[in-house]
Parts: sequence; C-alpha cells; structure tokens
Amino acid sequence: MEVKDICKHVDHTLLTQSATWAEIRQICDDAMAYGTASVCIPPSYVKQAKEYVKDRMAVCTVIGFPNGYMTTAAKEFETKDALANGADEIDMVVNIGWIKDGRFDCVEDEIRTLKKACGDKILKVIIETCLLTDEEKVRMCGVVTDAGADYIKTSTGFSKGGATFDDIKLFSEHIGAGVKMKAAGGISSLEDAERFLGLGADRLGTSRIIKLAKQEEATGY
Repeated sequence: MEVKDICKHVDHTLLTQSATWAEIRQICDDAMAYGTASVCIPPSYVKQAKEYVKDRMAVCTVIGFPNGYMTTAAKEFETKDALANGADEIDMVVNIGWIKDGRFDCVEDEIRTLKKACGDKILKVIIETCLLTDEEKVRMCGVVTDAGADYIKTSTGFSKGGATFDDIKLFSEHIGAGVKMKAAGGISSLEDAERFLGLGADRLGTSRIIKLAKQEEATGY
C-alpha cells in the first residue's frame, strides 16, 4: 500500500497539553498536503483551525478527554460547543467506571445523547481498550452498535496502552453493520498502519505517519 493511500485513513493528531497554535497550524498544513482524513485537535483550537482550513480539511476534536468520567451533561455541552465552533467529527471517551460497574445502559444512553447532538456529523467512541477485559470490549461493541455511533475507537493514547492488532480483530468480529473501526495510539510504522487497515480499521489516529511520510523521526502519538 502506498503512503498516500494510508494517509487517506489517518486522523492526523495533536492532543498534547502544551500544543500551541503554531503547532496546530503546522499539522493542518501537513494534513492538507498529504490528504489525511482529518486533523484531530484540542477543542480550544477548533474554531481557529476550521477558519484556517475552511472546507479543505475535516476538523475532528475530542470530548470527555482523556478520562471520560465527566457527566453526560458536560460531554453534551462540550459536543455542542465543538460543533458550533466548526468541528466535523467528534471523538468521545466513554465512562470506564460505568463499564467496570456493569452500567452498560448508562454508557449506551450517553453515546445516544452525544450522537443526537452530532446529527449527521461523525461520532467515534473511545473505549480505552487497555483498561478493559476482552468480555468488556465485546460488550462495548454491542453498546456502540446499538447506540448508533459511527465508529468504535481503541484508545486515547493517554493511558497505559494504545491500539493492538488483537483488539481490532476482536472489534471486527463483534461490531454491527455500519460501525467502523479506528485504531489509535502507538502506531509507529507504515507497516503497522497497513496491517491495521488490512484487519479492517477504517481510521488511524496517529501523529507519526505523516512524520514518516516526511522522512522525519516518528515520535509522538
């Protein structure tokens, strides 16, 4: 697979706490130059970034990030605010504690609430696979499907692990029709990116692929 074909599936990501506008603008420039699916950036930069890229690039942002334990009302407000600022895609973090408590109905209701807020905009659901058992991951495949979200996503990249091939394979066996998969966190080579896509992932959340395409050191998310 050629690099340009991989880039079409990349959400070019910069979510570090210290990210500056100059750095956000640079990843927007790189994303447009290499034809990525989107840029994934902090909510505080969405309005500025959308005004900068206009219709040349989809802008994605994160909600309830990175811990997911905010109230549903807070996440709903964040989502509506991001959309009002021009976000095209939303990546939300679920409440991991609710999953551990077996409160899957609450998790599903929250996803439904945010999907309603998103309307026809894309909603991706981050379940933080490194913190879940395989049984919990399988349950979440059903929850994400039933709630009507567009994607199930592996990781924030801010916990103890990122995307694994096993998790994408597990997702592919249990998600419903119409739900796509996003592998994110720790994707460090073009070979790994191609393998994730081969396993069925539709999006890759990473900052490293564009660096590799530019023949720079592949550091970061």
